[in-house]
Amino acid sequence: MTAGGTGVGDGGARRPDLAGARIVVVDDEESITDLVALALGLHGAAVEVAHDGRHALEVIGRVRPHAVVLDVMLPDLDGLEVLRRLQWDPSTASVPVLFLTAKGSVDDRVQGLAAGGDDYLAKPFSIEELVWRVAAVLRRSGGVVDDGPLLSFADLRLDEDTYEVWRGDQAIDLTPTEFRLLHFLLVNAGQVVSKAQIREAVWEYAFDGKLNMVEVYVSYLRKKLDACGPPLIRTVRGVGYTLRLPPEPRTSVDRATVDQARASGSEHRLT
Repeated sequence: MTAGGTGVGDGGARRPDLAGARIVVVDDEESITDLVALALGLHGAAVEVAHDGRHALEVIGRVRPHAVVLDVMLPDLDGLEVLRRLQWDPSTASVPVLFLTAKGSVDDRVQGLAAGGDDYLAKPFSIEELVWRVAAVLRRSGGVVDDGPLLSFADLRLDEDTYEVWRGDQAIDLTPTEFRLLHFLLVNAGQVVSKAQIREAVWEYAFDGKLNMVEVYVSYLRKKLDACGPPLIRTVRGVGYTLRLPPEPRTSVDRATVDQARASGSEHRLT
């Protein structure tokens, strides 16, 4: 295994900042989980590790990570089986998986990607490349990635230095309170945060309960964000709020097309 630097590379690229990302690393070799967890942690990620398939499933179900780094060869369930079980569970089916394994042949890579893996890195590997690949997986999946002062989720970007916010290519004008609220939601993207947590983070003092400022400002923020794209702020009734990607639209079939197909089928049967 070769360990590359995690600072600025030869091309002057800024190092990836994974602040806000929850990542689970699964490998039966503790030396590898320790190294990967340290590298991802130095880039701001919250990392938990597991050393076999069943423990991995338990940790992933509990942590609800933004991404999983997964070995194929594990002592009980192999990585492909772990991925299959994640895909069976609706609560973990969308979690992106990067395979990290000694099985590096072309057939092995194809098998891992065909099974639903989002990326595949063979051992020995560069730790710097792994960190960048994890950042890329998070971007593709819509997970939160902090690129220096930039926080992003889906097509939404927030710059902590300039206090600017964009949805796609469109700039969004926010008040200071709306900006703090969006920043808190972005840092905790994918997690459900309670109204009490929002009050403490955004206003830093308690209200007397006569006016629900959290609901008021979530409503203000929603209107501005939804004007530029699909809804991203979701209400979890009785719990709080979260940033989540909108569900994929279902394909609708025009009624006339269905009737025409049925008629065509009847004509074929009569001839």
